[in-house]
Amino acid sequence: MEQDKKKWILYAVITTVFWGIWGALIEIPEKAGFPGTLSYVVWSFTMLIPAFFALKNVNWALDKSPKAILYGMLIGILGAGGQMLLFTGAIANGPAYLIFPIISLSPVITILLSMLLLKERANQRAWIGIILALIAIPLLSYSNSEGDVGMGAWFIYAILVFIAWGTQGYFMKSTNLFMKAESIFFYMTVSGILLAPIAYFMTDFSKEINYGFDGPGYAFLIQILNSVGALTIVYAFRHGKAMIVSPMTNALAPVITIVLSLIMYAVFPETIRFIGMILAVVSAFVLAFD
Repeated sequence: MEQDKKKWILYAVITTVFWGIWGALIEIPEKAGFPGTLSYVVWSFTMLIPAFFALKNVNWALDKSPKAILYGMLIGILGAGGQMLLFTGAIANGPAYLIFPIISLSPVITILLSMLLLKERANQRAWIGIILALIAIPLLSYSNSEGDVGMGAWFIYAILVFIAWGTQGYFMKSTNLFMKAESIFFYMTVSGILLAPIAYFMTDFSKEINYGFDGPGYAFLIQILNSVGALTIVYAFRHGKAMIVSPMTNALAPVITIVLSLIMYAVFPETIRFIGMILAVVSAFVLAFD
């Protein structure tokens, strides 16, 4: 029994490492000529693999009440919609080392919605995290006069992902009271696949598309990291303490993404943006420990 309780550490580490590496590698298929729209399609089907094992783990006992289906699909649409915006807009127009610090601040939305709709009260630590996030976001969008990536389309898409995943967090938080985590994950998978045709038809097939292994093959290997990490975090929260699991995944994974991205692409952000990245990571830690 004690051995089972300690499994949460392994689950949390897998999620943190997998999501951190996924964030750093997510740009590779796009740069190799495989569009983000098709990467989304690949991602949606990789979710089937962990979904199979999740449902098998509970003997295929799926929550099927109308309320469970409604909330499960809502959570799934918000998550998958955020993924689509990430693949089709954010990553296509901006660097991962700036996008993921913004997305990591999504708990701000979760906290604010919980305050407004669930009448929860935020403590002093939560407000510090929110203020740091509000400072970090404009710093991350800073643009100099030399025509760098600037606050372009990537920033708008990143903000939309930030809102979608923050809202998803709120509904996931409230839904956990009457649904099994495996059922939530199943409906997330279904939602992702249902949106796949939209991503497919958004693809510009007039342009040359790389169908070699470094296109869809790399996309599969990279996206399976995200899908497996999404399942292992379910079990990390089941067996471990949220106050430890949450900061590992919400804050440490983006740190891995940032460091790997900067090393891989041999770039270093301007001082103002670097300060924004630091504030975003600190804010994520503060919010995660709230």
